[in-house]
Amino acid sequence: MAKVGVPKEILDNEYRVAVTPAGVSAFKADGHTVYIQSSAGQGSGISDQEYQEAGAKILPDAASVFGEADLILKVKEPQPQEVKMLRKGQVLFTYLHLAAHAKLTHDLCKTGSTCIAYETVQMDNGSLPLLTPMSEIAGRLATQIGANYLERPMGGRGVLLGGVPGVEPGEVIIIGGGIVGTNAAKTAVGLGARVTIFDRSLERLRYLDDVFAGQVRTVFSIGHYLDNLLPSADLVIGAVLIPGKQAPRIVTSDMVRKMKKGSVIVDVSVDQGGCIETIRATTHSAPIYEWEGVVHYGVSNIPGAVPWTSTRALTNATLPYALKLAKFGYEATQDDPSLNRGVNIHQGKIVHQGVAEAVGTPVTA
Repeated sequence: MAKVGVPKEILDNEYRVAVTPAGVSAFKADGHTVYIQSSAGQGSGISDQEYQEAGAKILPDAASVFGEADLILKVKEPQPQEVKMLRKGQVLFTYLHLAAHAKLTHDLCKTGSTCIAYETVQMDNGSLPLLTPMSEIAGRLATQIGANYLERPMGGRGVLLGGVPGVEPGEVIIIGGGIVGTNAAKTAVGLGARVTIFDRSLERLRYLDDVFAGQVRTVFSIGHYLDNLLPSADLVIGAVLIPGKQAPRIVTSDMVRKMKKGSVIVDVSVDQGGCIETIRATTHSAPIYEWEGVVHYGVSNIPGAVPWTSTRALTNATLPYALKLAKFGYEATQDDPSLNRGVNIHQGKIVHQGVAEAVGTPVTA
């Protein structure tokens, strides 16, 4: 039976945790031992006592958890001090986003551990079951955050997205019509904004047109049309995703220069490098910066702002896969094609095509 370890997240203002007490109970029912770092769940409203009552063993620090466990469950990519604690044969299951982190990728290879990324676990139909719940949250928050930073005291133009009778609403442009884009649009429409969604899939645009029943404008492709519409935008949301790969740069710096002063960019794809040329990763403690008068928000762990919701949504999705890994170890990936697609690094080698291309290293079969 496996030893499962859950350390406390240490990324800036990251309050999520990889397992709930219900998850601990499920591991215990299968005969596994679960080690939780003390206060790991505090930010998500889960006490050490709740974990203990579910059957977990509480350890004082991350080193103790990494030292005991065969399977490490996390939420965000390991930070440098955590990488040093990984060892050969250990399995790490977490969000990795390695396409945007070449140094981390190579450092993880040196550990000899197997690194499985939530965001590249992919079903045969192309859906991403472990990314979806966080994309739903990030999309909804992106509009909420953008609306907040449009307020004048926050550095924005002073625009109320929904407008009021007699005053036109704000203009929201969403680049990418996937899960993030769809949820961003739901919130924007709910606020009363005018919403335009860009996507390169006509099939997806037909779906969105049907779902929103004419409440959003759908535009095929990017390029010329996006260049023409961006100057009218109050809020631009980047929501482009190519699983495992670095996000393509859709919006150039020249396009950003044409935007209105005090308009806002929220690039949710920043964890994969970002789809807007002027974006850079920021943190919850220092979330924004201005470039040519445009407010940029580049926090790479947006759902971490609502940990009570996001922890529970995430673990609902990850638990079935985590139970398989606890029971069968790396071999679980050989019997489950979707889980197999989640393997980014194994025995010191990059085995995911998208990651290998992004970091400039040949993939190893």
